[in-house]
Amino acid sequence: MKEKCSKYEALFTFRNEEELFEHIQNCEDCRKEHEKMLKVSELIQEVKPYFKKKRKNLAKIKAACALFLVTVCATTLGVINFNTDISDTLKYGSTLSAEDLGLPVDSYGLIYIE
Repeated sequence: MKEKCSKYEALFTFRNEEELFEHIQNCEDCRKEHEKMLKVSELIQEVKPYFKKKRKNLAKIKAACALFLVTVCATTLGVINFNTDISDTLKYGSTLSAEDLGLPVDSYGLIYIE
């Protein structure tokens, strides 16, 4: 019984193409292995555009999520910073009045000017 040739991987990896093709012409086992490798290479080339498209779509989704997050955060912070009642409630637990801020006020809570 003939042993199977195991030189294909070493020739494919470490030698030049001329030596590989010369060996393939003389060795039936390596020729079959080379044909299998060519089929696998063809399959990879066939599905390559699908994976590139999938990667681009994933990048678009990530960019959209980041943009959405920035928009939500900016809107939330903008509302809190421009609406002093909300920021006072968050910071101090209640809305601050003019009297709490140390301004002179009358009995109605309006600023008293002398």
